[in-house]
Amino acid sequence: MQEKISLIIPAKNEAKSLVHLLPELQERLPEAEIVVVNDGSTDDTQQVCETAGVKVVRHPYSRGNGAAIKSGARAASGEVFVFMDADGQHQPKDIERLLNRYNEGYDMVVGARGSDSQASKARLFGNGLYNRIAGYMTGQKIADLTSGFRVVNAAKFKQFLYLLPNGFSYPTTSTMAFFRAGYGVTYEPIVAPERIGKSHINIVKDGMRFFLIIFKIGTLYSPMKLFFPASLMFFLIGLIYYIFTFLTDGRFTNMGVLLFSSSVMIFLLGLISEQITSLMYQSNDSYENDQ
Repeated sequence: MQEKISLIIPAKNEAKSLVHLLPELQERLPEAEIVVVNDGSTDDTQQVCETAGVKVVRHPYSRGNGAAIKSGARAASGEVFVFMDADGQHQPKDIERLLNRYNEGYDMVVGARGSDSQASKARLFGNGLYNRIAGYMTGQKIADLTSGFRVVNAAKFKQFLYLLPNGFSYPTTSTMAFFRAGYGVTYEPIVAPERIGKSHINIVKDGMRFFLIIFKIGTLYSPMKLFFPASLMFFLIGLIYYIFTFLTDGRFTNMGVLLFSSSVMIFLLGLISEQITSLMYQSNDSYENDQ
């Protein structure tokens, strides 16, 4: 039996794009459910969606991209979710390729933007850096950590709704959570054209949020990959400082003791966090098996 597909589109003042996007989606995927989350728009977004006859979830004020994603996921009835932006950067013609990869047995397929997509050099550099950091955390190659164009298993995605932030970091969180849970994730190359209208992302502000989310999920994924390097750094600094003070003053200073103690404390915190994380996921696995 073919699985029901729900297209979930968060939108804030995207009427100019939606008036073209929605009819194309209805033409290409006539059997799919389309859910647009109107995140406090002040333009004609609501009217465009009602005219197109799609399901609309309306936020009376803007709650953020992640909050819109969560509202859409709760309102959608499909077994497979397709998330895409309303600004024209995600092309409906690419959905079929993402669904084909999903049908190969993956739990999440992410549309990975390449260097030929319409993004600034600063953003491309930032995305590349995020990908490397997250790849280190998960031990997996990550082609595009922040892409919001993805196909996911609905039931498995809903397991992590409580983890998703209300801002622009939902792709980061969901990708790393899927890796941590051992679900299959892959990437399909796409080209993202220039968006229609003005971007709602602040590179500096939201860039810092992305880093915080990476470390937050990193501690849930594999805490020792954060704590061990920090512990090792303090140990090496303490060792170098001890050698220096021993050779110059012939003594072991309080600063050396502090650095070595910090190294041990950080390592133990990481070890405890690792055990807590393992127990948490074991409990979740047991609960799912009981269901």
